[in-house]
Amino acid sequence: MSADMSTPSADAKPPAAPKSYEQDAIYQGGRVVAKVLDARVDAEAREIHFGEVYNSDELLLPDDCEFREYRILIQRMDFAAREERGAAHKGRVLRGVAAEILGYREQ
Repeated sequence: MSADMSTPSADAKPPAAPKSYEQDAIYQGGRVVAKVLDARVDAEAREIHFGEVYNSDELLLPDDCEFREYRILIQRMDFAAREERGAAHKGRVLRGVAAEILGYREQ
């Protein structure tokens, strides 16, 4: 007796949907480690400029990370502070940040 393989069984699971990434977040190890404001992608120069990166206490700066569809490495920043008096955001704040585009993140 042969089994009919043309119809899926009730136990079959659909393939996992691709993980959706927040458009204003930086990821490392699949986790959100920072949020960003005023991101500008310069694909020609292979750079992304962020006006501000905040809530970035868990962001490991010497390591590459992911932003949108890109793998990036933060190269420089104009300003870094732990917290500012009266700031709307908590945690480490970085301003004038430039990151090199290393490639595209794996999907």
